Amino acid sequence: MKLLICVLSVVVATMADEIEDFKQQLNNGNDLFTANMFSEVLKQQNGKNVVLSAFSVLTPVAQLSLASSGETHDLLLKTLGLPSDEAIKSVFPLVNAKLRDIKGVTLKQASRIYLPLTAELADDFAAASRDVFGSEAKNLDFTKNVESAKEINDWVEEQTNNRIQDLVDPDSIKPDTASLLVNAIYFKGTWKSKFDNASTTERDFHVSKDKTVKVPTMYQKASFKYGESAELDAKLLEMPYEGEKASFLIILPNDIEGLPALTEKLKEPQHLNKALSEMYKAEIQVYIPKFKIETETDLKEVMSNMGLSSLFEPGKATIDKLLKSKAPLYIGDAKQKAFIEVNEEGSEAAAANVFGIAYMSAVISEPLIFNVNHPFVFALMQKRTMLFNGVFQSL
Repeated sequence: MKLLICVLSVVVATMADEIEDFKQQLNNGNDLFTANMFSEVLKQQNGKNVVLSAFSVLTPVAQLSLASSGETHDLLLKTLGLPSDEAIKSVFPLVNAKLRDIKGVTLKQASRIYLPLTAELADDFAAASRDVFGSEAKNLDFTKNVESAKEINDWVEEQTNNRIQDLVDPDSIKPDTASLLVNAIYFKGTWKSKFDNASTTERDFHVSKDKTVKVPTMYQKASFKYGESAELDAKLLEMPYEGEKASFLIILPNDIEGLPALTEKLKEPQHLNKALSEMYKAEIQVYIPKFKIETETDLKEVMSNMGLSSLFEPGKATIDKLLKSKAPLYIGDAKQKAFIEVNEEGSEAAAANVFGIAYMSAVISEPLIFNVNHPFVFALMQKRTMLFNGVFQSL
């Protein structure tokens, strides 16, 4: 009996180490996927304020990995940074449980698969979607595209506190639509150290060296994490939300027109990770614009530019484990809508994705001054996991 107990202990420890490895691999995959998606979305939204959640795209990507085979399957696993389906099944329930357990903020993620009336998920995929992602399937009459779109959009609105509306266009639901993978993420947090409304004033914001506008700017003096990065040529400020499990990160380029160079450097996640590891607590006078951003991203274009174009091509994608019918499928369309608002109380952010799958036919003594008065990068973090990120360039 003693020998058996020892053997079991070794097995449990080995499994735990393996799961930790999977979690680290997924974190690395999320860092790289976020960096690449961020770069491509900025190109697509040239010159605009942007918010996106590459993190929320990982769930449908993981689901599609379990539903595919051959080169499509290998490509999706590589995108996630994971070695196998078993790794997906091991790590995603832990990731989702960790999100639900964040204290002091509201953070929830939900996913659902919509099918035409006559379709049925393959048993293995249905079980994995339910057990791994908490995702249930629902059949709709896709011949009634207006009614189907309304039901899906109502669900997305409910999951995102009405922040994401009209995700699905009725015209995108066609007779050859085999399924819709819909994912939503919602965050709302209150600053641990709130801004005073009375301290918000109109201040100069330098859109460029030649253009300056007035924007409502919040102010407070408090202790925050601060850093400077030679690699990024930028300063960093991290402001925690209540519970201190989530935070808002600002990366401010040193040069007024330094945003393009900064976003180029952020393609290499190690630069940001190094900068984050070197941050320290300091008393800081902080000036930050109030802002609200909504962004719609064509994920089909973005992911194609990231090397995933074969997913969207009939005859190249092999999504053959999703339905019982074994019919060959590909992704006909994919998009994300995202929202963020930053004000004196805190931040609210939401994002939703839809993947349409068709049948083949992202100690200093003197107070420092952190004046966010020109274009910058921001990120909403859960410890070191980036849930949302974006850029603010002007009102």
